[in-house]
Amino acid sequence: MIQEFDTIAAIATAVSNAGIGIIRISGPEALTLISEIFVPYNKEKDASRLESHRVYYGNIVDGGEVIDECIVLIMKGPKSYTREDVVEIQCHGGISVVYKIINLVTRHGARPAEPGEFTKRAFLSGRIDLSQAEAVMDLIESRNETARRNSVSQLKGRLSEEIRNLRGEIIYQIAYIESALDDPEHISLDGYPEELAPMASRWHKQVTSLINSYDNGRMIQEGIRTCIVGKPNAGKSSFLNALLGEDRAIVTEVAGTTRDTLEECITFDGITLNIIDTAGIRDTEDQVEKIGVEKARREIDLADLILFILDTSRKLTEEDQAIFRQIKGKNKIILLNKSDIDPVLHKEDISDYLEEEDAVIAVSARYGTGIEDFMKELKNRMFHGRIEINNEVFITNARHKAALESAAYSLSCLKISIADGMPEDFFTIDMMNAYEKLGLIIGESVEEDLVNEIFSRFCTGK
Repeated sequence: MIQEFDTIAAIATAVSNAGIGIIRISGPEALTLISEIFVPYNKEKDASRLESHRVYYGNIVDGGEVIDECIVLIMKGPKSYTREDVVEIQCHGGISVVYKIINLVTRHGARPAEPGEFTKRAFLSGRIDLSQAEAVMDLIESRNETARRNSVSQLKGRLSEEIRNLRGEIIYQIAYIESALDDPEHISLDGYPEELAPMASRWHKQVTSLINSYDNGRMIQEGIRTCIVGKPNAGKSSFLNALLGEDRAIVTEVAGTTRDTLEECITFDGITLNIIDTAGIRDTEDQVEKIGVEKARREIDLADLILFILDTSRKLTEEDQAIFRQIKGKNKIILLNKSDIDPVLHKEDISDYLEEEDAVIAVSARYGTGIEDFMKELKNRMFHGRIEINNEVFITNARHKAALESAAYSLSCLKISIADGMPEDFFTIDMMNAYEKLGLIIGESVEEDLVNEIFSRFCTGK
């Protein structure tokens, strides 16, 4: 049963030789447990009567042996993370010290916490809803400043508030219809479909807007999967090195130096790029290079963004034209490399291959020129020039997106039922479906196995 609460404990910091290590304890026996192993330096303080939200200095002891000198924080429920009694021990961060204390804690009655169990208890106690709990993990895993801000926004309840308000409107209309059907003498449904229609359209638009935010939200959270393509010796690896500011990829005058994909991560202005440098795409008899070329072609299909590097010191070749054909319809930026020399290939030479959304930027991987123009274009392209989160809610969770899509489908059916003049009791079916699917996002109408699966992704101390 997920409601069964005993006393749990876990190491809440990375286990390494660090300045401090934190052991977290939560549950009904947390205060009794700490009184058995902690002796405050202030002899007037009885450890069993320590005040809430205070910090105490003393020793962790095992019988007559002092294990470590430490700080203990007391947070009595319900004013704690889990709404239970919570104790945190801040000790020295040596591996042996931390393990010695956690073993002592478990010997005195706590059991090892499961992954995410502290946050799971915060959810089950009603302190946070499911979307906020998932935002905790997103915050821990955030890879850039924009992802962090979006996670904090969701942790504060921005998404929850929007979902709860929407569900509140829907359930009110369901209740109105049910009341009218039960008591038609006092509650009339005359003209009601005409009143419901604009509401249904607004609900559908609101849910669709959240769904449409997913791609940007996912790229904010996970990073933009960016594939660098081009023929051999076009300057792909040099451009990667220019972005990274270091010689990460091998660069030579020999065509076909890169024979496998090389993955790197770079963050700037709140954007994280997961960059894949690929082998030069060309027909080759070299078996190793051929494998690299095939991997490059697969990466094109998986990429959020393609950077097509063209060598402007040479005329457009059949290899370039073949790549243009392969990336047709893809989200791409064309980079005219080697702009530091007299180019023989210009933008007008590739105009027949360009699509409406394509951007063309002159760069020099050798000298780093054009990089700022590239980054400006990237921001405009991926987030319409807006990197600040402000008050906009971005969906970053695939589970949330699936629930929203189901809700959107039900709301579409509702709009059709209204337009077709169906009886009012038909409306409640679609509205209730939408209401329940939206509830999955914040943890209402959620199954126990789904809760367990979500929290299993957390670290044990969270």
